[in-house]
Order: sequence, then C-alpha cells, then structure tokens
Amino acid sequence: MTDSRRGVPRVEIAPGLEIARVLTGLWQVADMERTSGPVDLEASAAQMHRYVEAGLTTFDMADHYGSAELIAGSFERAWPGQAEALTKWVPEPGPLTREDVRAAVDRALERTARRRLDLLQLHAWSYADPAWLDAAFWLQELQREGLLGHLGLTNFDTAHLRMLLDTGVDIVTNQVSYSLLDRRAAGSMTELCRERGVGILAYGTLAGGFLTERWVGVPEPDAGALETWSQMKYKRFIDAAGGWARFQDVLVAVRAAADRLGRSMAYVACRWVLDAPAVAGVIIGARLGRSEHVEETRRLFELEIDERSRAEIEAAIARLDPIPGDCGDEYRRPPFLTASGDLSHHVDEFPAPYPVETSAGGRTLVLSGTDWEARAGFARAVRLGDRILVSGTTATHRDRLIGGTDAASQAHFCIDKIEGALRSLDGRLEDVVRTRIYVAREEVAEAVSDVHGARLGHVRPANTLVQAGLVGEGYLVEMEAEAVVGGGGSHVRERARAAPV
Repeated sequence: MTDSRRGVPRVEIAPGLEIARVLTGLWQVADMERTSGPVDLEASAAQMHRYVEAGLTTFDMADHYGSAELIAGSFERAWPGQAEALTKWVPEPGPLTREDVRAAVDRALERTARRRLDLLQLHAWSYADPAWLDAAFWLQELQREGLLGHLGLTNFDTAHLRMLLDTGVDIVTNQVSYSLLDRRAAGSMTELCRERGVGILAYGTLAGGFLTERWVGVPEPDAGALETWSQMKYKRFIDAAGGWARFQDVLVAVRAAADRLGRSMAYVACRWVLDAPAVAGVIIGARLGRSEHVEETRRLFELEIDERSRAEIEAAIARLDPIPGDCGDEYRRPPFLTASGDLSHHVDEFPAPYPVETSAGGRTLVLSGTDWEARAGFARAVRLGDRILVSGTTATHRDRLIGGTDAASQAHFCIDKIEGALRSLDGRLEDVVRTRIYVAREEVAEAVSDVHGARLGHVRPANTLVQAGLVGEGYLVEMEAEAVVGGGGSHVRERARAAPV
C-alpha cells in the first residue's frame, strides 16, 4: 500500500503503476449512448476531472465501452499525465495476426491520446481457440517495445491465468466479477493471486445497483421493466444464486449493517469486497454528467465493517447458491449470466479453432500446425462419420511449450487443444467417450488426474493413465481422446453463434 492522494488510498500493482483503490468504471458510457446517442467528449472529460481533483485518478475502460477511450483521450489532451487509463482489448473470436494485435494497440493509443498504455487487459472468448495465446504473446512483444506498460486480463478463470503465468507471461491483474452476490473470486482465484502477486480488480460490487436501499423489501422486478444492461445482467446472477427471496435476506443484513454504521448499503457492499484478500481495487461505475458519486466514493475509505455486521452478512450470503463455475465462465458456458442471457450482443459466431481439410474416403482432418504433424504425417484429429479420433496431444502451441514446468497447466492446455480439435469437427467435450493419458513421471499423475476430473468429470469417459517416456524435452503429459458425436454433429454447429462448445 502506498500513500493516499487527497484521502484516497493507492496501491502499486506493478513497478511504476500506482492506482487508486477505487477505480471509476466507464462501461456505462455505452449504455448512455445506446439510448441518447454520442456523448459530448469535452464535457465528459471535464466530469472526469472532478474525480481526479478528488484523488480518484484511475479510470477503467475498454475498446467496446462506446466513447469511453475517446473521453479519456479528450481528458489527456486537456490535463496530461494526471490520470491512469486502464483499458481492455476484446478481440472477436477467430484467428489473429501480429498485425491485428498491433493495430488494436495503436487504436487504443490514438483514442486515449497516449504514447504508452498504462495497463491493457485482454479478454478471451474461448480457450479452445489458441488465438488468445497468440494475442498474449504478441502483446508481450509490444510491451517490450514500450507501447504497453503492463499486461492484465479480464474475466479469466484460475486455470488459464495460471497457464499464462507458468508460460512466462507477466500478468499483473485480473479483472473479474466479485460481490456479496458473486464470490467465485474468493476461492482458488484469490489463492493463486496471493501466491503469484497478481491483483484482483473487482467489478460488479453493487450487482448493477441491486445491493442498495432501492431494492429492499420490494416485489421482484419484471425483466422487461429493468432499466440498464447492468440490471438485466445482475438479475440473472440473483436468479442463479437462489432467487429474489434469498437475495432479500442479504439486503436485509446489509441494510442492518449500514444503519449501524451510519452509511449507505453501497458503502458496506463495496467495503466488503475492498477488504477481501488479493483485491487491489474495486471498480465503481459512473454515468458521467448524469450520476456521479465523487464525495460519496471518497468517504468509502472512512468505513470499517464491525465484526457483528460482518458475521450477519456472512450468514446471509452463505444461504445463497454459489454462482456456477469459475471467474468469467458466464461468458463461456451456460448459464450465460449476461444482459441478454446469451452472447448474441457480444459476438456473431465462433469460427473453427483449427484449419479443417477434407481427405479421401470421407475423412475430415484437423491440423493444429505443430512441426510433428507435418514431419510424422498425422492429423491432430480425424472425423469419419460420427466418430472423432484425436491424436496424442502435448502442451505445444506452434513452437512453444505452454504451461512451463507445471503439469496441471500443461494438462489444461492439452484438453484445450483437444476441445479445439473437436469443435473444428462439429464436436464437443461432452461427446468424448474415451481418453488416454501418458505422464512422464509418477509424481505428476495426481495433478493431471485432477485436471481431467475438473474438465471431463461431468462426462465420465472411459480412461487409461500410464507412465511413459514422452518425446520432447519438458513435456510432462500427453493426452488422446475419442468422441462419438450424437445426431451427426449438426446440433453443435447450430449453437455456434450462441456459445463456444
């Protein structure tokens, strides 16, 4: 922790990058422009200046938050060097080139009027498509060129954050949903971040405004009456957590704490997350020029939650159902806890992760591009009828070993590649009926088995695990798979526009 600026505590999340512990989120710019058209850039920049004068100097934005980056650019030209601009890049699904990555960074630099981005946070729609790894490696190159100060992630799960760290990519933050309603980040994500020095940037701390006085004791709102994208999104979280009645119990406990402490419920909800281990900062959204809470936000740091209040809140949230999956899963698999309930307002389609070729005899082949495929004359996977056979697969992407010396990270990437091959042939992991696992050393068998269980335990394929001498230096695990696609596989392609499989 570093010194405060005008009463706002700050933290150094990476060498040379210090941020306010409460960040101002600009995602609502897109929501404002959806109903009212483009905002006035100079007027919005002036509103940003009010935050900076109060010590709230850190702003979170993204390439798809409407004019947010342009507002930040207008601010930078008027008041250079006074704010930290943290932005995100959310590439469309499908293949990327080094030139695509550079163009995305150049665009962000131009829009924010900067020579170097303080922090660029990467989002990946599907881990089965290795384009996200290409993006990370090429962003690392641009960081070495000086165009990026630091790399972060947004909506990554624990396994794939660990995979990047184990592969040698220096990730300093992961921005994820974290609130009294959604505590996924409090488990393995917090453990990893504390172990590896990664800061959690928490968004959704007020659950789209549901964790406020407005919603205490009121009837459950009709979905059609919800006013903002955030409300539409977090109402789905409430439903997934057990419904409106159980959520009301949480609101009652938070209001009791707020009354006892002489603060609003929003203070209590945000402070609870801010106090959580590994949380570097919380992101509170602002509708610049319409709904701002500058002084209210500053007073958040005066609040301390007493033990009685904390115990009552913990008891109430313990009665909620856990939000399913790991961090970010709401964007990758059902139930899609998004504003629309699917990914239709985010992406149009998910292209095949790997190239597909048609061969003689009715065979369809997938090639993942490793040197061994061409040298030894085999395909990554072959489909004949409804059967898909996936070759022995190691944690190789192009000429890189993914996962470093960590067997679990290598195993996760092996399954990512298998999933990508299946998807390319209109299959999915749920179609797998047989797996074989080869480990280089007995002591890694348990970690690899845990990964197989985490990724395929709901499928329960037949499985064999053996210790074997693997070809290639550094490889700890190799996997192969067989799948039978039900209904000829057409059902999978029909879903491709809604979600990766």
